[in-house]
Amino acid sequence: MKLLAVVSFTVLLYACGNAKKAVRKSANPVVAHRGAWKENNLPENSIASLRQAIALHCAGTEFDVRMTADDSLVINHDPVFHGLKIEASAYADLVKTTLANGEKLPTLYEYITAGLQENTGTTLVVEIKPSDIDKAHAAAAARKVYNTITALHAGNKVQYISFDYDILLTLEQLNKRVITQYLNGDKSPVQLKADGIDGADYHFSVYQKHPEWIKELKAQRLIANAWTVNESKDMLVLLGSGIDYITTNEPGLLFSLLKERQQ
Repeated sequence: MKLLAVVSFTVLLYACGNAKKAVRKSANPVVAHRGAWKENNLPENSIASLRQAIALHCAGTEFDVRMTADDSLVINHDPVFHGLKIEASAYADLVKTTLANGEKLPTLYEYITAGLQENTGTTLVVEIKPSDIDKAHAAAAARKVYNTITALHAGNKVQYISFDYDILLTLEQLNKRVITQYLNGDKSPVQLKADGIDGADYHFSVYQKHPEWIKELKAQRLIANAWTVNESKDMLVLLGSGIDYITTNEPGLLFSLLKERQQ
């Protein structure tokens, strides 16, 4: 466990009023994808997988947020939960079916509340999913997510990611101090910087096509993150590239590679 103490996660924000922040990255690059679920056969995006990621001292733990037809924010990756389309369903109908471990479908409020407990160093990485309805619905979801997290006084424990660039721009308009990363892989570091986005969280294949982008992100003082990296060979290449974070379904494997590199 000595390694985990060495690689504890730190993000420092320096802001004045609503001025843009500066971000200092951690030596620990491990971001658990939908929580640390795989090794313990837990449901993805469950509170159990969230707590396991915190127990492992991952730098971050990622999870997915969608808004229901009655404006509830729930944690689920797919647009459909047990045959019900989330955006077209009421929350009361969605929670009639539990997750595989018996948990009910968690709300954002419940998930963030759980994520703040006994958590001294794991950032909660909130992925706001694009809407199948329209951009206005997506923007409304983004505002509601931000307001919920603000009400819980959790802003300094959270980063936001999305495939929908407009969602990130909405968040930046709400508060320039939020930390945002774009997922889709079609914006250069220069463009991200110009638009006030704080980093790229791109599929690792994007960096294979644009290996110069990691250096450019660092030159722009932006975050360089890669998803979803589950093979040792790909992890090692990215670690050698100087990537800031690696999002993975295999956090234990990544921690073991980090330990080997330190020996």
